[in-house]
Amino acid sequence: QVQLVESGGGLVQPGGSLRLSCAASGSIFSINAMGWYRQAPGKQRELVAAITSGGSTNYADSVKGRFTISRDNAKNTVYLQMNSLKPEDTAVYYCNAAVRVWPGAPPRDYWGQGTQVTVSS
Repeated sequence: QVQLVESGGGLVQPGGSLRLSCAASGSIFSINAMGWYRQAPGKQRELVAAITSGGSTNYADSVKGRFTISRDNAKNTVYLQMNSLKPEDTAVYYCNAAVRVWPGAPPRDYWGQGTQVTVSS
């Protein structure tokens, strides 16, 4: 069993910053890509940013230059630094990880429970 636990969401004014964290625990052999998705009311879940085990990153166009994804492989933790936040960034943010639970297993996607980010004055 693998668990992803997110933290760091909250209410922030436009132009402010937040840092999200997501720690993976449980029966983990290795983690491939980790990422952050978000879902706003009435909209589909979308990729915000992703990072491979080697550190290669990918961002949605809407957050490029404002958000930074990073990870600590020793701690099985991924972070999302969000700067210059806008009201349209308001959403529930979900952590995702592609986890191998033993050496021969294919990677399987696991999700966190989500953390609310609200950008409002």
